[in-house]
Amino acid sequence: MTKNPRPLRAALYARVSTEHQTTENQLLELRAYAQQRGWTPTEYLDEAVSGTKASRPALNRLMADAKAGRVDLVVVWRADRLGRSLLNALVTIADLDARGVQIVSLREGFDNQTPAGRLQMQIVLAFAEYELESIRERIKAGLSRAKAQGTTLGRRPAIHAKSLGQALIADRSLSGAVVGQRLGVSKETVNRMRRKLVA
Repeated sequence: MTKNPRPLRAALYARVSTEHQTTENQLLELRAYAQQRGWTPTEYLDEAVSGTKASRPALNRLMADAKAGRVDLVVVWRADRLGRSLLNALVTIADLDARGVQIVSLREGFDNQTPAGRLQMQIVLAFAEYELESIRERIKAGLSRAKAQGTTLGRRPAIHAKSLGQALIADRSLSGAVVGQRLGVSKETVNRMRRKLVA
C-alpha cells in the first residue's frame, strides 16, 4: 500500500508599501488558492515595506525557511510583490529556483520551473520597475511645478495653543469640531490642545 504524498508546503507572501494599505486583499486570494489545491500554507507578511528594499523582515524569514527545506513553493498575488527592483527580485527568484522552490503568481500565472516561465517573470518584473520609476518621475515633476508656482510643500507647521486662539480652545461650550473648523485645524488637534491646557 503506497503512502499518500504529503501536501506541498506553500509560503504565501504578501506585501504592501505603506501603512495605509493592507495585505488582506492579497491574502484572501492566496489562502483560497492554496486551500483549493490542498497545500499547507504559511503566511509571510511585509506591511509598510517598500519593494525596492532587498532586506524585508517577512521575506528574510521566508528565504531562511526555504534554505532550511521547509518550503516547496512560494505563492504571490503578483510578481512585483517579490520586489520592485528588478535586480533584487531576480536574486530572490534565482535563490528560490536553485533550491527547487516553485514560484506561483496568481495574476500572471507563470511557473519559474520552465525557461519560458522564467523569461515571462523577468519581463513582468522589468515592467514593474519601469512603472515605479515612472511614478517617481511624475511626482518629482509635480513637486517642481508646484514649487515654481509658489505652492508651499510639506506638512502644515506645528501650531501652538496661542496661535490657534486660546480663548476658543478653552471654551468648552464649543465642540472640538466647531473650534477646529473656525481655526482651520482638525478636531483632534483642538482636543489635544485642550488636554494640554488642563495638564
